[in-house]
Amino acid sequence: MPQHTRQSARDGSERAVPGAVAPRPLSAPQPGRRPDRRAVHWWLTQNLLVVVPVLAALAALALLPDAPAWLWLVFAVLCPLGVGYALLTPWYRYRVHRWEASTEAVCATSGWLTREWRVVPFTRIQTLDTERGPLMQLFGLSAVTVTTASAAGPVTIVGLDKDLATALVQDLTERVRALHEDGT
Repeated sequence: MPQHTRQSARDGSERAVPGAVAPRPLSAPQPGRRPDRRAVHWWLTQNLLVVVPVLAALAALALLPDAPAWLWLVFAVLCPLGVGYALLTPWYRYRVHRWEASTEAVCATSGWLTREWRVVPFTRIQTLDTERGPLMQLFGLSAVTVTTASAAGPVTIVGLDKDLATALVQDLTERVRALHEDGT
């Protein structure tokens, strides 16, 4: 049975082109793999390292002899907001962040208010990097960054076990190298 694809005419209408081959859709992986569970503790520690000093500085300012009384009101409002942010957002991030590597592409989802789903075909990968900051090392975690020439920037998968991240980068490097050796 002949295949037909649709082409847009200049007037905006579409017409079928007999014999033309429809483009094969990329089998984009459905991101189903979560970050390592230790990522929750890593994100929590990051949040506390920001929130606690800010609240402590605000409380210290409010305790000064000539401090305005409204500083206590600001502290009373920011304290539950900051603590709530520090304690709840790591679990939200863990629930939202996903990643997957299929035989043709790497896929990652992330986001706070708006969720972003990025798919990087192996043919577009330029560099693969791993990152392990001091806190990540403390929790045995790594991040993998997949860089392309896209204007949207790199895709970063955070909160991976360090051994899994190393194996992922090695596997992706071999797959990309095999594609380029094929001449494609």
